[in-house]
Amino acid sequence: MKTEFEKMRSCELYRFDDKEILASLAHAKDLCRRLQTMTINDDGYRAVVEELIPGLPASSTVCPPFHCDHGNGITIGENVFVNYDAVMLDGGSIRIGNNVQIGPKCQLYTPQHPIDHVARREPQETAFPITIGDDTWLGGGVVVCPGVTIGARCIIAAGSVVVRDIPDDCLAAGNPAVVKKRLGNA
Repeated sequence: MKTEFEKMRSCELYRFDDKEILASLAHAKDLCRRLQTMTINDDGYRAVVEELIPGLPASSTVCPPFHCDHGNGITIGENVFVNYDAVMLDGGSIRIGNNVQIGPKCQLYTPQHPIDHVARREPQETAFPITIGDDTWLGGGVVVCPGVTIGARCIIAAGSVVVRDIPDDCLAAGNPAVVKKRLGNA
């Protein structure tokens, strides 16, 4: 039988009042709190951010302030830059490719609450993964909704809300974001 944490990472309905999940949330909240008083140049910054996001490459930067649910659900590639005030709710996995630029105040949400109002009263939800392809740029204030994949070499215009997958080599904009044009050799 799966634990609630395993259900969370498997896109299944899970209870977020589970002890293991609450412990993971508390650990991440403590590390995010510590980051709030740091800059990327402070002595302790790298140790804290690498504890929060295991496997964070040395070539990648996450600028505080930064907020996430667990941190351990986030995978960041090489040469990634995450600007100030990012929010990554990583009940589901968040995979960010190489050479990705994430503008200030971007929000990546994997949780999806039940549609039924009675079910929403319970401490339960489902989390769907988000994937951002290599060489993609999210402008400031972009919101990426649960289960979305943004392809490689894309540009998502500032303030866009991405509710559906975006193919490789596209510029998308709006609320909801729609492909406005193909980029490069596509």
